[in-house]
Amino acid sequence: MTPDALQHLTRQCRTMDRLIREHGACRLVPDPRRSPFESLVRAVAHQQLNGTAAETILGRFRALFSGRRFPHPADLAAISDDALRAAGFSRAKIASLRDIAEKTLSGVIPTSRAIAEMTDEEIVARLTQVRGVGRWTVEMMLIFQLGRTDVWPVDDFGIRTGYRVAFGLPALPSAKELLPLGERWRPHRTTAAWYLWRAAEAARKTAQNAANATSQKNATNQGGQSQRVRRPLA
Repeated sequence: MTPDALQHLTRQCRTMDRLIREHGACRLVPDPRRSPFESLVRAVAHQQLNGTAAETILGRFRALFSGRRFPHPADLAAISDDALRAAGFSRAKIASLRDIAEKTLSGVIPTSRAIAEMTDEEIVARLTQVRGVGRWTVEMMLIFQLGRTDVWPVDDFGIRTGYRVAFGLPALPSAKELLPLGERWRPHRTTAAWYLWRAAEAARKTAQNAANATSQKNATNQGGQSQRVRRPLA
């Protein structure tokens, strides 16, 4: 993200200025090398899973196609559902993978060159035709693969959590409530989203450290009590 984005966010919002000072320059680096097909397959793998589990499944998936860094859409036809299940994909995700491959071959999912010429909303409208691919999935692709600068993923739990933490709200804002709140950050809402993710991550780490400290303190107290218990006389 550019220095212009940081300057804009700093001028528009005191809270964003504080987050920028706390977390430093935005370190979001998109990976444009991935094709739309690969990006969607990866996004489906990550749905409802943590990153480590998803990457493990993707590693098994890639191993089904020897000699390739990542399979081509046509390669998927030669792989059985049982093999995909063994790799860790659910039946619903397998159906999504099949549809991604089919719609890539038919041209519904555009090529890397074609998608670069499309607007964000055109991409959302096109890719949400794919089974199991919703707006959030496409927005993650817009941010992390295409490097679009003004994406505001209001359905993302991390964004909602980060906004609550950063602005001291008593409860998570809904996606509907969050939508107009990002208007002040146009045309750099992607960068604003990155800082809200950092706010959510920092709050999670703080809570975890507090829980660990409490657990350690309780264990120490219990150990001290057990040492004070007298042995019975022989």
